[in-house]
Amino acid sequence: MNFDYFSGLFDHTVFSYVILPLLIFCFRIIDQSIGTVRLIFSAKGLKNLAPLFAFFESFIWLLAISQIMKDVSNIFMYVAFAGGYATGNYFGILLEEKLSVGNVVIRVIPMKDTTALIAYLRSQGYGVTVVDVDGSLGPTKMLFTTVRRREAKTIITIVNEYNPNAFYTIDEVKIVGGGYFAHKSKSIFSMLNPFQRMVKA
Repeated sequence: MNFDYFSGLFDHTVFSYVILPLLIFCFRIIDQSIGTVRLIFSAKGLKNLAPLFAFFESFIWLLAISQIMKDVSNIFMYVAFAGGYATGNYFGILLEEKLSVGNVVIRVIPMKDTTALIAYLRSQGYGVTVVDVDGSLGPTKMLFTTVRRREAKTIITIVNEYNPNAFYTIDEVKIVGGGYFAHKSKSIFSMLNPFQRMVKA
């Protein structure tokens, strides 16, 4: 992409030290956000999407670096390049959190009787496994459930309502096979499937 045309619309100094660095900053935010999401998706097993994201990531990066190579003495473009990289990492993580891709396993060690909690979770369609454990305060129960990541906050809210101060951990799960997932509503996976089929084709 040639920005020489746009340079004629602005004063040369303004374009070189304000407009162009700002464009490079924005390009870096976009390409690094894509790169961060690509790495996170790959780590979660969505590897079919990686080539698609990598194409746009490298293409936008080339647009940015090609402008810097035209004027290697312009320190403002270096600052914009590095600043966009850092900001893009931040936005990429925020974007992935908003998408809430993947599954998590939630382990709960309650502080009191779990009968009502187990019954409610199962009534809502969540698969709950219960095992006897020997905790620091004596024999108790441990609850396991695997849910979509976007549902984790709902589960913890329910746990806190039925069993305040319960100890819980949440871990990422890369691959899930079999079992039962509660809500059949449209998820991020169904939205990504067309892209996955496109890559496979």
